[in-house]
This record gives sequence, C-alpha cells and structure tokens, in this order.
Amino acid sequence: MNIPSELKYTKDHEWIKIEGNIATVGITDFAQGELGDIVYVDVDTLDDTVEEGEVFGSVEAVKTVSDLFMPLTGEVIEFNETLEDDPELVNTDPYQKGWMIKIEFSDSSQIENLLDAEAYHQLIKG
Repeated sequence: MNIPSELKYTKDHEWIKIEGNIATVGITDFAQGELGDIVYVDVDTLDDTVEEGEVFGSVEAVKTVSDLFMPLTGEVIEFNETLEDDPELVNTDPYQKGWMIKIEFSDSSQIENLLDAEAYHQLIKG
C-alpha cells in the first residue's frame, strides 16, 4: 500500500499536497484499489468555491460511482483535463498523473483536520 509521507489525507480517502495556499487533490491508492477500474472522473465545480466536506465531483468505476469530498474550503482553480481521455491514470498513478483538482484555499487552520500518513495508515488498517 502506497501512502506517501509528505501528503495529507482525509477519512474519505482523498490525498492533499499543500504548496503555499494551493492544494492538489486526488484519491488514495487504497481508494482506487477499492473502486476498481476507473472509467470516468466528473468535476463540475471548476471556478466554484466549495466548502470543506462538500462534494466537488465524482469518480465512476466499472461497478460503482463514488462522490469526491472537498478536503479544505476553497476555489477549484484547475481540473486535471488529462483524466477526460485517460481516467485510468487514477488507478495507475494516483499520486502523480492521476491528481484530480487544484484548489486555492483561504483557511489554513483546516489543514489541522487532515490526517498524516501514519494516521491514514491506521484508518485503513481498521
């Protein structure tokens, strides 16, 4: 199980890479493994401000559709358009090429609500 230590995580299995006031968001290796083959990523919140915990999009796998939850309140400033043609990048490279959105967040105190790699590992171990 790949859980990069430099990232933050949510209980909903999103990962977050924070650089200044920009956060890159995707789903974890664990999440993509649970979902199976991903066939479509839908994000219709580009240029919208989305509150922490609200749905910013969804990911569709062969057998299921799963909502994606905003880890930090902020404006969705970029969508990984490569996923429109290659959604399977979420399966093959979830932490690099398979990222989903970039957000500009304003409340850095919300970062404290995120899990570190060890806490996320404990969460998925049960």
